[in-house]
Amino acid sequence: MLDYRLYKGRGSEYIVLLHGIGGNSNIFYKQLKPFLKKYNIVAINMPGHGKSPDIDSYKGSFSFDLIIREILKIMDHLSIHKAHFVGVSLGTIIVHHLLQTEPARVRSAVLGGAITRLNLLAKSLIKLAWLIRNFIPFMWLYRILAWILMPRGNHKGSRRFFIQEAYKMKRKNFLAWYPLAGDVETTYSNVQEKSADVPKLYISGAEDHMFVRELAEDLHGDESSDLMILERCGHVCNIDKADEFNQRALEFMDKHEIKQANIS
Repeated sequence: MLDYRLYKGRGSEYIVLLHGIGGNSNIFYKQLKPFLKKYNIVAINMPGHGKSPDIDSYKGSFSFDLIIREILKIMDHLSIHKAHFVGVSLGTIIVHHLLQTEPARVRSAVLGGAITRLNLLAKSLIKLAWLIRNFIPFMWLYRILAWILMPRGNHKGSRRFFIQEAYKMKRKNFLAWYPLAGDVETTYSNVQEKSADVPKLYISGAEDHMFVRELAEDLHGDESSDLMILERCGHVCNIDKADEFNQRALEFMDKHEIKQANIS
């Protein structure tokens, strides 16, 4: 089973937190206190992160389907049928796959720094990183990618945090996530069709130059989704603009908890 932390809050509903690659559930340190005022929290560490099993310990191919099964194991273990999901970066990709395969388990979704597809620059960087992976330490590679994703001075806090947490990750686990990068578009391809009844809030930074333009294009016409763009904010918006992120996320989940609770 994946490594997770259960935080008991004041409410009866649950929020499941899903982090980005190289980080871990600590990325949500600015969300815990405000979220716990109204919800219980399950903060999950993805395979190869935190104290979760190494990726090569799983038999068979490593896939998004496998990750979803592992998340649902935790929910079933805790007797949580339905939860609000909050994902950041890679976590949004996982939530998208969940919305396509098990939408009935999602009460609402808040997606920070969401990735629906990769632009040409992102694809090129991933290919280049894969080609040079055996020639430089993976932390050098991670530092370069962190600076590309979060280049501005006001991204310093989130950039530093991600690099700091990545030091805790094994090289083999970091590289094992790379082959999944090519499947990013498939994780979103049928989200609007498969989860039309699940309310979704996308929160992205105006300075998230790698992903925000494609995200806005892909969400066009999706009546189940709202998009909020935060000014002077980069990819990791739950750190860069934590107060705004928390306020908007809680307002959204509160509203849809009431609506969904009346019919579930």
